[in-house]
Amino acid sequence: MSQLPLEGVRVVEFSQMVMGPSCGMILADLGADVIKVEPPKGDRTRFFKGVASGFFNTYSRNKRSVVIDTATPEGRQTAKQLVLGADVLIENFRPGLLGRFGLDYGTLAPEAPWLIYCSLKGYLPGPYENRLALDEVVQMMGGLAYMTGLPGRPMRAGASVNDIMGGMFGVIAIQAALAQRAKTGMGTYIQSALFENNVFLMAQAMMFESVTGERSQPWSVKEAPWPVYDLFDTRGGEKIFVSIVGEEHWVGFCETFDRKGWLSDPRLATSQGRVDNRSWIIPEIRDIVARYDSEEISQILEKLGLPFAPVNTPGDLFDDPHLNASGGLMDLTTDGGHQVKTPALPFSFDGERLQKRRDPPKIGEHTEEVLAELKARRSQSRATANGETM
Repeated sequence: MSQLPLEGVRVVEFSQMVMGPSCGMILADLGADVIKVEPPKGDRTRFFKGVASGFFNTYSRNKRSVVIDTATPEGRQTAKQLVLGADVLIENFRPGLLGRFGLDYGTLAPEAPWLIYCSLKGYLPGPYENRLALDEVVQMMGGLAYMTGLPGRPMRAGASVNDIMGGMFGVIAIQAALAQRAKTGMGTYIQSALFENNVFLMAQAMMFESVTGERSQPWSVKEAPWPVYDLFDTRGGEKIFVSIVGEEHWVGFCETFDRKGWLSDPRLATSQGRVDNRSWIIPEIRDIVARYDSEEISQILEKLGLPFAPVNTPGDLFDDPHLNASGGLMDLTTDGGHQVKTPALPFSFDGERLQKRRDPPKIGEHTEEVLAELKARRSQSRATANGETM
């Protein structure tokens, strides 16, 4: 793309973990100049091990890193000046923390009425607003863990869904605020929260309970809502998910796999009839699928136009032919120097995927560069105030 959508927008990011960094990364991928402020020892997610070892490098591409020690008066002043030269501030620290450094919205807004200030928290204002939250916490209290696990055994979803979606909703609100500011010249205070994000995810289940008066059942034991909506074992032991929901899918399946008699069976004349007869249909389909290996059945199902999917691990995705052919994976050098691939944002502009422009920065890699720009802007501001021309 000749010009990225958010080119010219400057964002100062005070954040750690996933929610704030994912918000900043999306803005950076869209072209914003995202300046990540780190303490002298660096963002603590740089040093995480185990399942959290990918946090920093996953969400830090296309950003610049500046080290500022906000524990000192000089550092706090530098941080404030950096924010006063920005369009957007994002933060996801515990409630009240940035206020201790004079970097809260109430302090900054009078001096920077144009500023869009986005706080990414556990909860929106209300009785819970001062609680600390994690993705797991809100999944438990927001019904998602109940819907994911077995009865009596709630289970966290296999990704940081609320952290990432909370960051996404922060981006949506920031873009709306930028559009509003273009009309009014005024910034705004935005809040996006984990708990409310999780509740939004539960809207379908909540509506089901309201409409039917029935209690939601976990997906692990819930009866499938469609005639075929199941995992099947292939000849080689691999599992494949197959869905048959439309009439044309049902006809094509029956004709392809020599089950034309099902098409004239009055019990199976409607979708609901097929749902009611799953008890004997599904075992027969299991026998059909088990005759083929994964590649063979996949080719047949794709030709039929049925929704289907192999059951992959995250590592399998590196070799996915679609992702590799469509630009869905980008090359990245981690802050430790490792060459890896990472997913691009899941959309395109005029057929083009957004690219990596910067690898994840080293601690304070751009401190001198950014502070020199800050000094130059202050000099320009003073010259303008004194009526000087360049």
